[in-house]
Amino acid sequence: MSASGQELIQALRQFLETERSFGITEIPCPSVKPAVFSSSKKEALLALEKEFKNCMLCALSGTRTRLVFGSGSPDAELMFVGEAPGYEEDLEGLPFVGAAGQLLTKIIQAMKLKREEVYIANCLKCRPPNNRGPLPTEIVTCKPILLRQIEIIQPKVVCALGKFAAQTLLQTETPISRLRGRFHEWNGLKVMPTFHPAYLLRNPADKKLVWEDAQQIMKELGI
Repeated sequence: MSASGQELIQALRQFLETERSFGITEIPCPSVKPAVFSSSKKEALLALEKEFKNCMLCALSGTRTRLVFGSGSPDAELMFVGEAPGYEEDLEGLPFVGAAGQLLTKIIQAMKLKREEVYIANCLKCRPPNNRGPLPTEIVTCKPILLRQIEIIQPKVVCALGKFAAQTLLQTETPISRLRGRFHEWNGLKVMPTFHPAYLLRNPADKKLVWEDAQQIMKELGI
C-alpha cells in the first residue's frame, strides 16, 4: 500500500473515532462506486469529482452553495493547496477566485507560469460558515479527497498556502512562520509552505517573503 493510501486509512480512522466520541454512531454517506483510475489524469480527476460531488460526510454539506473541488492542469508540476473556499468560491464552485485568488494569480504569473498550467485546490471542499477556520473533524473528513488529488496529479512541488494547508499536509502544529522558507519532504514530494494570499492582503510587507519562497519553487522546477 502506498504512503498516501496508509495516510487515507489513518485519517478515516481518526475521523470515525472523533465522531464516536461525540456519540455519533451512523454517518450519512452518498451511494457511490469507487473511483476507477484510468490512464488519463484528467479522467481520473473527473471521476473523483463525480464521486464526491454530492458529498454529505460533514455538516458543511448542508450550508454550501457549491462544492469546490479544484481546477487547473491534471499534468501540473506545481500544485497549490489552500485552506477552504470563501464566499466567491462557494458561489462559483472554483478555488481562489476572490481577492486572495487574484493575488495568487499575480504570484503565479510572476513565476512565469499561467494559472491553467498549475493545479489549485483546498484542504476543504466546502465553505465554512462566515469563513471561519476549518475544524479538525472537517479536515480529517476532507483530507482523503485532497490526498487522492495529489496522488493523481503527482506534481513535483506542492505549495501549501497558509497554516491549515501546511499543518494538514506535514502533520505538524509548527507555525507557518517557522515552516515557510524551505522545502519539506512529504510522501516523496517537495512541499513549500508559505503565507496565504489572504494574509498578504492584510500584511503586504510579507509579500517579499512569499516571493522568496516562490523563487525557490522556480529553481526547483527549472524555471
